[in-house]
Amino acid sequence: MFSLSLIARCCVAVLAFASSCHAVPSDPSFAFAPLSIRQGQAVDAAIASLRAVIPTRILAVRGTALYDERNDSYLAAQVSEVKPVLIFLPTSKEQVALFIKIIKPFAVVGIVRFAIRGAGQMPLPTAANIQDGITLDLVNLKGISLDTCSVTVAAGEIWGNVYSKLEGTGYGVGGSRSGLGGIGGLATQGGLSFFSSREGLIADNVLNYEIVLASGEIVNANAKQNSDLWVSLKGGNNNFGVITSFTLRTFKQSPFWGGSIYYFSDSFPGQIDALVGEIKKPNPSPETQLMISIGYSSQLGGILCQNQLYYTQNVTSNPPVLKPFTDISPQIDSLNSMRPLTLKSAASEQAADARNQLRTLYMNTMIKADAATLKAASTYYTTAISTITSVTDLLGSLTLQPYPLSLLNQQAPNGGNVLGLDPSSGPLVSILLLTYWSNPADDALVYTTMKSVLDKINADATARKTLVPFKFMNYATKSDDVISSYGATNKAKLQKASKKYDPQGLFQTGVPGGFKLFK
Repeated sequence: MFSLSLIARCCVAVLAFASSCHAVPSDPSFAFAPLSIRQGQAVDAAIASLRAVIPTRILAVRGTALYDERNDSYLAAQVSEVKPVLIFLPTSKEQVALFIKIIKPFAVVGIVRFAIRGAGQMPLPTAANIQDGITLDLVNLKGISLDTCSVTVAAGEIWGNVYSKLEGTGYGVGGSRSGLGGIGGLATQGGLSFFSSREGLIADNVLNYEIVLASGEIVNANAKQNSDLWVSLKGGNNNFGVITSFTLRTFKQSPFWGGSIYYFSDSFPGQIDALVGEIKKPNPSPETQLMISIGYSSQLGGILCQNQLYYTQNVTSNPPVLKPFTDISPQIDSLNSMRPLTLKSAASEQAADARNQLRTLYMNTMIKADAATLKAASTYYTTAISTITSVTDLLGSLTLQPYPLSLLNQQAPNGGNVLGLDPSSGPLVSILLLTYWSNPADDALVYTTMKSVLDKINADATARKTLVPFKFMNYATKSDDVISSYGATNKAKLQKASKKYDPQGLFQTGVPGGFKLFK
């Protein structure tokens, strides 16, 4: 609830803001100034309006310790090279709403632009940051509350904190497999959890989004309220508003079995056969979550393979269903980690492998579960990666992640989404190309090499009739048309929802980062 003094200050600010909005366009020198000058003046006016009503301690400007701390904390170094004029760190949903009301007249015409940041895990430079604009950083929105069937999580939390809250309760939740991951990205893009084979995509487990709309109104989107918005947010990401909290379904969950097996490249084709064979069984186990990778490490100086395997029942040794993936020979026993896990410990292991503040590139495609296509993809990748081993601190992988029918069939019962993943095309396998390196001089070489690999994989899959057009937003690159990959019907549904909830297009024009609906 706003205090009386805050309301009074808001009134003053709005009057000052309205005056500044009128004054800037009426200045002849402004009208004919270069766009960069007009944008700079408008950003200054917007910041002045914010300063009138927002505590200065949560307005971080260039050159301050808080600004540097936050802008240097993105996963990817390229994102930290983007420099906003201001980072706004609200502590409440009301402050988010106030920000939207103040910024909207500037931003809806594209003169002032802003970005929305959760944890800042996407490596696209402008997905959650913006050059010379304002970054709305949700890190201070904290809070996790449990009830008997759900958990409500504020947008500034990370999954590790959620799992700590659930530890010992006998319940689990479908969230990131890394404890460092933010809530908002995966919960609005799709997302795989340790339990997705059984429980479905992360976004399909969201019961409610609390969201600040372009009007500044704070609303709930769920199966009963604003249900079209609820469905659109399950794939629509930052195109409809600023989500301030998420309520996700919980389920009973015991400790489970999992970890990693490391081995050598000669065994990888056989692991592809095992992966495809498992998910194409008439009744594959919904308790398994599989991920197999082949990659290169400059630190090790060669190609290595990793299976990340999880069986979500309370067992204390490898169950028969995992034997094809755990009984490989030879293995690198000193690196293996199969053991009993809790949700918290499993996510902590994944977080320990994170590589913050390196240069980062993700690319992805989706295919029908076909061993020949996947083996060809592996060959394209290993051939290409061997040509760029001179790249400083190179670490890369081709990772295969199955979308079994048990996952795809969870979409409709959970209310549906806009991703366009048709169970009749399944089972499916996501192919992720993930690359880390440290020298900006290698950027073009890494990008063109990986883009060439992806193009070859897509061409081969097209020829085999195994390509699925879907692009997972979290792994997408700048050349992808993610929204169109959902299919024409879903794209039209998203555009309709945008016109309804954001008729002036604030989150299309004023928030240019990510993947927009009308392109």
